[in-house]
Amino acid sequence: MLPAWGDEGFPSRLMKERAKELLEAVGLADRMHYKTSELAGGQQQRVAIARALSRRPPLVLADEPTGNLDTESSNEVFQLMRRFNQEIGTTFLVVTHDPRIADRCDRIVEIVDGRIRSDRRT
Repeated sequence: MLPAWGDEGFPSRLMKERAKELLEAVGLADRMHYKTSELAGGQQQRVAIARALSRRPPLVLADEPTGNLDTESSNEVFQLMRRFNQEIGTTFLVVTHDPRIADRCDRIVEIVDGRIRSDRRT
């Protein structure tokens, strides 16, 4: 609720409903009352995705969203971003050093020393 709460100054019923809806969508409805510090790394990233989507942005910038996660958690986080991209049309611009994640994206722009080395669609 934090992004909306900051704009409106108080938590509304609508904010709470949207937060619950997004936590359900990322598979964390059962962790709704946990502090993020009490969650595993993959769960924290899923909360971050829900928070990023709370204001329904057309674009989400994701800097190393799977950087500190194990393979299974990385796959779950990427699948969530892909699902939201396909279902609601949110574009995710992902920065990653993980070629397994990059290879699953629709477009890969490789930057070396501040210059575009390649730009290809997959």
